[in-house]
Amino acid sequence: MKRSVRTTVIAGNWKMNKTPKEAKALVKAIKAELEGKDVSKCEIVACVPYVDLATVIKEAKGSPVKVGAENVHWAESGAFTGEISAAMLKEIGVEYVIIGHSERRQYFGETDQTVNARVKAALSAGLKVILCVGELLAEREEGVTAEVVSRQVKIDLLGVTKEQMANVIIAYEPVWAIGTGKTATSDQADEVCGLIREVLGKLYTKKLAEATTIQYGGSMNAKNAEELLSKVNVDGGLIGGASLKAPDFATIIAAANK
Repeated sequence: MKRSVRTTVIAGNWKMNKTPKEAKALVKAIKAELEGKDVSKCEIVACVPYVDLATVIKEAKGSPVKVGAENVHWAESGAFTGEISAAMLKEIGVEYVIIGHSERRQYFGETDQTVNARVKAALSAGLKVILCVGELLAEREEGVTAEVVSRQVKIDLLGVTKEQMANVIIAYEPVWAIGTGKTATSDQADEVCGLIREVLGKLYTKKLAEATTIQYGGSMNAKNAEELLSKVNVDGGLIGGASLKAPDFATIIAAANK
């Protein structure tokens, strides 16, 4: 982390978990874990299923927890059955949205081109974007991590202005470490987050690259968070399973506030 020039962000990605009733209970538990603790050194976000958004926004009001969605469509409106627009999210009080998660790419046909369209739609509506990039296990073993991640960043941010980048967080999530229990070493995470920062420096400016929050998103948990967050290029985490357990999520937040 490098707090002097960029914000540390810990974001939970609940995925397809928690009914509204369960979501309310989890947010209450997270608030209880954070009560009386100084969490001012990082932003805290809960990215939750669409059906939980209204409940979580209401329950999180007045707490340090901000609320995000897990996806958004690129169109303002239209014949896109089952989709949700950025304006819909914005109007109910959503602040953040995850775009391009590896599970969206793997299971739902997401491409860098559709990711780019979603990113621009979200930013135009005033949402903050958590943009996910990362390589497959085969790509890492083939030695093309840098090429893959660089390509994703370049295409996913095509047409995004320097000014809009103030509302973009990038989450490096090696696909081989998502939900597998495997985690990149702290050095591996720092190396690729640093690579992403170099790409941003070439696309925009070095100053902008230095100011951009880059999270690690591959099985960060209560046990490894402190080590990962000690690295200069790791500015927070996009947390999966550990964000569904209030004590674990609070431990990660505490690590981010050291």
